[in-house]
Amino acid sequence: MLRYATPEDRDEVLRWRNHPQVRRASLTTHVIEPAEHAAWWDAVALDPLRHVLVFEWRGRPSGVVMFDGRRSAERGVIWGFYLDVDGLTGRGELLPAWLELEREAVDFAFDTLGVDRLGGETLAWNTPVLQLHRRFGFTATRRYECVIDGEPQEVVWTELAAADRRGPRGTERSAAHAHHQDR
Repeated sequence: MLRYATPEDRDEVLRWRNHPQVRRASLTTHVIEPAEHAAWWDAVALDPLRHVLVFEWRGRPSGVVMFDGRRSAERGVIWGFYLDVDGLTGRGELLPAWLELEREAVDFAFDTLGVDRLGGETLAWNTPVLQLHRRFGFTATRRYECVIDGEPQEVVWTELAAADRRGPRGTERSAAHAHHQDR
């Protein structure tokens, strides 16, 4: 289940973001200090074009999804996510939670936010994320280089148009179908 983040979620979201695996797969890899995170959190809370949602898996907060529509005219809505790696791994639930988070995020973007295109950046070496996006119908539309920690890294931009939306097994999905699935 996705729900809008509350002020009570702020510290837990920071803990998830600072996990070494999450930082390694991010475009910014430094440990985010509480003051930096608080400033970002406050700015997002005031911006109607940005949304932070907490993903709950089996009744526990287990990840976060962010949508940024500030550049929607040129690139569609940009999204990103990360999970509670330690908590989900410890319970043996990382993969099923990850699949569900992606399904719910795609549904939310198209069915609730009403976006036309959803796109995001993934480091090229992160093949599990790229494969998951592909399963949900995302297409790699361009590649470019970004310097991260002084080293050039290849970034893959993937996007999904509302008309091309599919479920995780390649089946076409419609808004009506999404609303009638078991949640």
